[in-house]
Parts: sequence; C-alpha cells; structure tokens
Amino acid sequence: MKVIQMQKGGGPEVLEVVEKPLPDPAAGEVRVRAQAIGISSADMLVRKGVYSWMPPLPAVPGNEMAGIVDALGRDATAVRAGQRVLVSSRELAFRGGCYSQAICVPATALFPLPESIAPFDAVSLANYQLAGALLYESGVRKPRSIVAYGASGGVGMALLQLAACDGIAAIGIVSTDEKRAFVQRAGIEHVLIRGKDELRERVMALTGSRGVDVVYAMAGPSAAFIGNLDLLAPLGTVVSFATLGGLMPDADLFGELRKRAGKSLGVRNYSIHALDHNRELRRALMERAIELMGDGHLRPPPPTVLPLAEAARAHELMEAGRTLGKIVLVP
Repeated sequence: MKVIQMQKGGGPEVLEVVEKPLPDPAAGEVRVRAQAIGISSADMLVRKGVYSWMPPLPAVPGNEMAGIVDALGRDATAVRAGQRVLVSSRELAFRGGCYSQAICVPATALFPLPESIAPFDAVSLANYQLAGALLYESGVRKPRSIVAYGASGGVGMALLQLAACDGIAAIGIVSTDEKRAFVQRAGIEHVLIRGKDELRERVMALTGSRGVDVVYAMAGPSAAFIGNLDLLAPLGTVVSFATLGGLMPDADLFGELRKRAGKSLGVRNYSIHALDHNRELRRALMERAIELMGDGHLRPPPPTVLPLAEAARAHELMEAGRTLGKIVLVP
C-alpha cells in the first residue's frame, strides 16, 4: 500500500511516497481502508517537525481519515467489518498516521458514521469538534455573538456554521472578495474583509453598538490582534486558536487590557489538547458534530481534492492560501 512518510521535518518536499505492506490488526484493533483523508494545520506543524505532540520519526502525518473497516483483530468488538467510520488521531497515542491507504487503530478509537455523511464531508468533522470546544469548552461563557477570522478555512467555517446552528449571531472575517463570496455561498450572511472593511464600525453596526462576546482570532501582527479588543462587548474575550503563526502576538496584552478596564475584557489562547485527558468530553463533542452533520444541519463547503501521492502539493497549496475550503486526499 502507499503511505506518505517523512524522515525529518522541513518543507513539503520531505513528504515522500513509500510502499509498505498492508498492516494486519493486532488484538483489539481494526484495519480501516481510506476513502478520504483530510489535511489540517496540525499536519503542517508535524511536517515541519515543530509540533509539540510530534509522532516519532520516521512519521506518517495525517490527523483524519474516513474509510471502511475491512479487517478485525482478535477481541475487536466495538465495530463490524464493512462499517463506515472516522479515524481521528485525537483518539490515538500520537498525532498522525492517516496519510495512508489503510491504517490499523484500536476499535474503541473509531467513530461510526451514518450513511448520510459522505467521506469528503466526514474529514471536516474534526473542525466542527474543535469549533464546539471553542464555543463551549474554552473557558469563556456561552456567547450570544461571535466574530471568527479565517472564515473561509476549515475551523473558521465550522465556527460560523455551528454558531448559526445553535442560534449564536456570527460574523466572519476573510481576506478577499473571492473568499467572502465563498463563505456567503456556505450560508453565512455577515462576512467582512480585513484591510477593506472598517471592522470596528461594521461589527458595532451589526451588533447595535454592543460588540460581540467572543472574537476567535489568529495571532498575526500585534496591532491587528490588539484591534480585536475593540470589537468586544463588555466582559468579552479574544480567543487565539490558530497555531501556525503562534498562539499570541508580541504585544503588551496586559497593558492593552488595562486601557480598556471599563469593559473587563479578556484574552485566552486555546488548544484542543486541553481535552487530551478528557476522553468523555472530547468524544461527546465529535459525536454531536456527527449527529448534526448526519441530520443535515452542518454542511461543509466543497473541498479541493488531490490524490494521496500529491500530499506535498497539497501542503504547498494550504500554506499559500490558494484553496477554498478543506483540502482532501484520495487514496
């Protein structure tokens, strides 16, 4: 079978196509044949060799796979042969392993999938799981309104769609007119363009001068990040969640918060690794995302699809921001 393997961290060129024997599941394991493999920002960090939860080298990256169980190990009773499932490496000992035509994992790590969820959509479920954690488990009060940056990306889109599903007023922020149109086609009404729209004025207009309860932001330049404080309602919070550019900017955040002491604002950085030791909550967030998607309440936009052998090309496209929506590899 074909796998994508890296011997060391580096640029996309370190991702090599390798032939390996088809694995046999051990006791308690099952083998899953891939139908679709998702690409995430965590994959970028693994490939670069800088992820704090790196798998041992040589490593096979990849955090999410939708596929079919085609072999059962001894005592693997949680699923059945032929069942459609999602593999999420958040349930495994190491992040990674999914850039492969097949993978063996503990049967208890899998998430069964209903027939109503297509494989290309299933590999977006981890984004909705993270979105649920950001909305309800990141240490901020349940918001009535949010702003989400990177709205055309996987997590940003998931935040906006899940918020809308739960009756939370949502505003997306993107970088181009093309991305705004893409997000609006996905059903998000209010989408602003950074660098073009006056963000504070538009957010205040859309919220009746109150501001939003939470801004989900990426670190970015310090001045831009600090400007997010002025989008907040009283007791509001900026949550930094994207890891590729770092979780926090180089700025005197405490000093900036003191300047706005009358609104009692907060700043938090968040990683879903906060749930690494809370299996029950982590899985509940994924199971809710599966239920909502299976019932048609969450609809990922169409992905960009490439063959597994072009994983390096997929990483180049993601880093360059040249795609809209999820990038998916097919085996």
